Amino acid sequence: MQTQPTPQNKSFLKELQKQAGLYARLMRLDRPIGIWLLLWPTLWGLWIAGNGHPDSVVFIVFVAGVIVMRSAGCVFNDYADRGLDPQVARTKNRPLASGDVKPFEALVLCGALLLIALGLVLTQNTLTILLSLAGAGLTLIYPFAKRFFVAPQFILGAAFGWAIPMAFAAQTGEVPQLAWLIWLAVAIWAVVYDTMYAMADRADDLKAGVKSTAILFGELDVYIIVLLQMILVLALKLIGDQAGLNGWYSLSLFVVIGMMIYQYFLIKDREPEKCFAAFLHNRHVGSVVFIGILLSYTLY
Repeated sequence: MQTQPTPQNKSFLKELQKQAGLYARLMRLDRPIGIWLLLWPTLWGLWIAGNGHPDSVVFIVFVAGVIVMRSAGCVFNDYADRGLDPQVARTKNRPLASGDVKPFEALVLCGALLLIALGLVLTQNTLTILLSLAGAGLTLIYPFAKRFFVAPQFILGAAFGWAIPMAFAAQTGEVPQLAWLIWLAVAIWAVVYDTMYAMADRADDLKAGVKSTAILFGELDVYIIVLLQMILVLALKLIGDQAGLNGWYSLSLFVVIGMMIYQYFLIKDREPEKCFAAFLHNRHVGSVVFIGILLSYTLY
């Protein structure tokens, strides 16, 4: 004989589902763009460090780590910005800004995610574990950087690229010069796409007193982005040369250049919606670079 759920049980399950949905939004699981922007360069590093054949355990740990650390970073960022987000049109409905989630809940959730990340990294070697501590520090510093540092995107870039030296440490037990070159390329790329993101929020950020490269660069923003993209392509070319990647990778860089030209036409008039679209478009840039790397190791 089956027992029908009571009204109290239904109410509890409904509330539990609602709360889980709020936590998922707080972790930005409904907006996975950050996961892709972290995952693609992580895969660049894993494939190059593993010479086209990354260790399966390392691969699983790093993919899971990207999701967990991006989620933790979003939660902590919203905790730090809980007084600023209500002043920005795009962020005023976030769970902390709207009051649907309490600050203490966010801290507990962030702590739980960091413990999961710790459990993942403890499966790796000592060098990887030590590097992960620096990466966690960058993740926790960034949300406050926009209050006192005129170019917080550089700190974000350092954080988003930190999986690269970790991937090499996990795969090879060392961090060679090539790893730092890839890290630098990823950092430059992050400055590019997060400046596009900041261009969409510039008016609100100025009112709230938040600093960004979009504000720092001012009327030169589009030109500096194009310059950084040119440096990025050069860095990617050097990476391909040092890693011994073949024509498939070179072809992917030509595609990337075309994508950057498209992004220029999106941002040139500085319309917020188009700047945000250019930011989102960068997930495709990362995928094209990875496809080039993958094909280089697969099709000789």
